[in-house]
Amino acid sequence: MKTLIIFSTVDNHTKKISDYISRFLDSKDDIDLVDLEVINKYNINDYNRIIIGASIRYGKFRKSLYEFISKNKIHLDKKISCFFGVNLVARKKEKNTPETNPYIIKFLKKTKWQPNLVGVFAGSLEYSKYKISDKFIIKFIMWITNGPTDTSKNYEFTDWDDVKNFSKKICEINLS
Repeated sequence: MKTLIIFSTVDNHTKKISDYISRFLDSKDDIDLVDLEVINKYNINDYNRIIIGASIRYGKFRKSLYEFISKNKIHLDKKISCFFGVNLVARKKEKNTPETNPYIIKFLKKTKWQPNLVGVFAGSLEYSKYKISDKFIIKFIMWITNGPTDTSKNYEFTDWDDVKNFSKKICEINLS
């Protein structure tokens, strides 16, 4: 099995999750882990399975993610394809599934893509990495949504057992 894991990340947490997923795939698999920003150097037709992970920033996935899906949807539909989103809204129990997470629902509706498996994971809040303007905006968003506002700390909300279970489900998918 040849697997391509594509990640779209702002602060590298989605890359970290993508790397973690790769560790639970079959050790015999040939796996390439690639940033979406350089995906044009790869031929997705060379892969049997494509996993795409993307993070939300200020309520949106990156434009390049939508462009990639639009350009490659026909190919993705012919392969084992999986998608996971990473966002801070998923830290809330009532919004941590693909069926209840507003970003995942909107993304799938807009792209009309139907991956074989969809997941959503809470991300990290790394105040120490943010520019002053981003720190202020994100702190305000956290205040509105009852999240952590102490900018002297970083927070990780990812449930790594959920990521591990998602990875195991990926391995169970077979195309007829």
